[in-house]
Amino acid sequence: MYLAKVHYKKENVIEILSLILKDIINENTVVICIGTDRAIGDALGPLVGTMLKNSDFKYPVYGTLDNPIHALNIYESFDQIKEKHPNSEFLAIDACLGSINNIGNIQIRKGPILPGKGVGKKLPQIGSHSIVGIVDKVDENNRFSFNNVRLHFILELAETIALSILLST
Repeated sequence: MYLAKVHYKKENVIEILSLILKDIINENTVVICIGTDRAIGDALGPLVGTMLKNSDFKYPVYGTLDNPIHALNIYESFDQIKEKHPNSEFLAIDACLGSINNIGNIQIRKGPILPGKGVGKKLPQIGSHSIVGIVDKVDENNRFSFNNVRLHFILELAETIALSILLST
């Protein structure tokens, strides 16, 4: 269920997102940022995680450029996070594929992220709420076409998401 669906270039996008996030983020929230910096389009989560950590965000954040959570370590990482924060609510952040008309949209959803779904991987669902940035379209083979994603675009999406989170607390 979508709580918000806003294009990152919309004039008041940060206000809209942070207002919704105020009702989601609290002292019981753990932020889990999913992705890898080995592919530009998939670096959205780790960039947001790094920005939050560098801004002294007051709640726990996992998944940064320095220590990413990705397909190869997601089971182990998520098990460790759940063990360390057994009664927490998880806010998951990830890049997502969508239709060409939705590229640049940031969505806040009630419910988990399905990491790897866009590239055909079966990975654990993560989060009671999630934030996704639509970074690319699904091509004919249901794969990312990472070569077409610009780092500047991913950086702007990440800054918008991170600032919205920071302003909501």
